[in-house]
Amino acid sequence: MSSGTFTMPLGPVHVALEEPVYFHLTVEGETVRRVELTSGHVHRGMEAMATQRSLIKNTTLTERVCSLCSNSHSFTYCMAVENVLGIDIPERARYLRVLAEEIKRVASHLFNTAIQAHIIGFKSLFMHVMEVREMMQDIKETVYGNRMNLASNCIGGVKCDVDNELLQYIVKMIAKVEPAVEEIREIYETNSMVLGRTKGLGLLPREDAVRLGVVGPVARGSGVPVDVRKDSPYAAYPELEFKSFLEEGCCIHSRTKVRLNEIFESFKLIRQCCERVPQGAVVAPMRQIRTAEACARTEAPRGEVFYYIRTNGTDMPARLKWRVPSYMNWEALGVMMRDCKVADVALITNSIDPCVSCTER
Repeated sequence: MSSGTFTMPLGPVHVALEEPVYFHLTVEGETVRRVELTSGHVHRGMEAMATQRSLIKNTTLTERVCSLCSNSHSFTYCMAVENVLGIDIPERARYLRVLAEEIKRVASHLFNTAIQAHIIGFKSLFMHVMEVREMMQDIKETVYGNRMNLASNCIGGVKCDVDNELLQYIVKMIAKVEPAVEEIREIYETNSMVLGRTKGLGLLPREDAVRLGVVGPVARGSGVPVDVRKDSPYAAYPELEFKSFLEEGCCIHSRTKVRLNEIFESFKLIRQCCERVPQGAVVAPMRQIRTAEACARTEAPRGEVFYYIRTNGTDMPARLKWRVPSYMNWEALGVMMRDCKVADVALITNSIDPCVSCTER
């Protein structure tokens, strides 16, 4: 180590979000030369807990892995159980699952872009984006009775139906939110303060993105076309029209553009679900539990969520394991932070939309 180089601890408290993660930075002046990441501060042993609970109770447990993508966990878990038991869910339930998932995606993407403004120091933009996100929270609370954990998914379908009155309410609210998000997108694409702190910063070249196996908006922001909704369609996605956005800039700004553009595709999906949802049952009957194994994957707001389950003939799983998108995206921070300034570490970290509780579970 040269005389001008020193090590700097960052964390484990409040690096980008109020979640504990520890960065060990090797710094030369104000420039970061090397990054080591240490996690594990919020490990809760949830995979072990899952083997002590019934298949039905684990729907509630998995929804509490994370708050922002809580619905994605129960969604994927239920799909894995349905695969292992051979359950085909009703057509109406497929649409209602997509509806809940896309509502959560919009709220999650808005939260990440708001936090970016907060880290930049653009407080009025932060408050404005959070105010718009609040309208999505109102939709969740009105339709599902909760602002974070929707408790919508269950094994075999969804717990509660969404009647026509609520579907019309969702469409009406989306019509209010959409122009507000359009205004936000324009600010993020044109404002000199935002562009000065994000464009060309936190570079993740396409070849590094492929080598590290990053997923979600992080991959798509580096020009890598991965989207589970397209690559391995599930639920009602095969019947719905939407696009996956790619950006070639490979920087923070590109990842932000992917998220903001995806919000408008989510609006399209929400409208299609409200218009096309067929009539019928919303849950299929439970099947006899057999000894088998299965997996399932979905596209959460941050990228691919993967669940594996092994059953042993009882109502408690022999093994339940999941892999979350932040786990795949963590390693890319070492590339993104190469030769960046210390002041940009939090901003680059936020650009992968990290979820520590998901990753450490």
